[in-house]
Amino acid sequence: MYKYLSMFIIITVAFFSDNSFAKQPTLIEFGNNPGELSASYFQGTKNNKNLIVLLHGCVQQGVILAEQSGLLALAKKKQFSLLIPQQSQNNNIKGCFNWFSTQDIEKNQGESLSIKNMITTVNAEHNFSNVYIIGLSAGGAMASSMVVNYPELFTAGAIVAGIPYPCADNLITAIACMRSGPSQNTAQLTTLVKQINGTQSNWPPLSIFTGDKDAVVNPKNSQQLAIHWAQLTQSSQQPTIEKHQGYQVSQWQGKNQQLNVELIEIENMGHGIAVAPEKVDGGNVAPFVISTPISTVLYLLEAWKI
Repeated sequence: MYKYLSMFIIITVAFFSDNSFAKQPTLIEFGNNPGELSASYFQGTKNNKNLIVLLHGCVQQGVILAEQSGLLALAKKKQFSLLIPQQSQNNNIKGCFNWFSTQDIEKNQGESLSIKNMITTVNAEHNFSNVYIIGLSAGGAMASSMVVNYPELFTAGAIVAGIPYPCADNLITAIACMRSGPSQNTAQLTTLVKQINGTQSNWPPLSIFTGDKDAVVNPKNSQQLAIHWAQLTQSSQQPTIEKHQGYQVSQWQGKNQQLNVELIEIENMGHGIAVAPEKVDGGNVAPFVISTPISTVLYLLEAWKI
């Protein structure tokens, strides 16, 4: 990855051509970059107006995660655009997005503002009809802050092995949240979010994934996030539940029968994103990329009709 400038987001851009990407990406400045992030951007065809934003977890490179999860291959095949912000070890020694730092997660500050600026810049140029965000682990926690602070940007979101926002505002509360779940109950989370963005009424639908054996981020985080988001979107109090081989899907609908939130709980899965290597473009096993009966990416693309 190229060295970034603190004033500008430096982004590597590749274009689809004969089902491959250009070997020499172009560097583009993407405006104010207070979070000092870099990014890769893979541009789809002009007729495909879908953009997916992928936020990686700790000790990960976002482009490699896109490859391992199957998302990059599917972007090439389906020709949608893919934006992959990248954290630096200069910002966090483990390469985590600083989801617990108020200067990075509050509205129009730090890393979250850098990510917002990336999205708005590519969207201004290509006028996407739909913008989706997927976040894994620390990236999932950052995605939580993005959908709360900038809900108007997103058509829908997916939080994988993540944490609800605002669960933590420093490293101590972050560790407590990871181990035990939010200190706030679901009603308190909903109240906090309304205080943060009280004028918002159209919240993006969320798909939330967790492994029931996750020892890094307590599954309570995903469970409480789902209930809290159902409350926020004034959805049904009780979800409809479908059991599948190896996983369970709980869904909450709004008054217009729109699906507002779903919780996918995967049996015997630890911390990471689910892949199904036996399926075409189902992804490949790697650290924090776990073989299960379901592929997170394939599931989402079907749900989002991409």
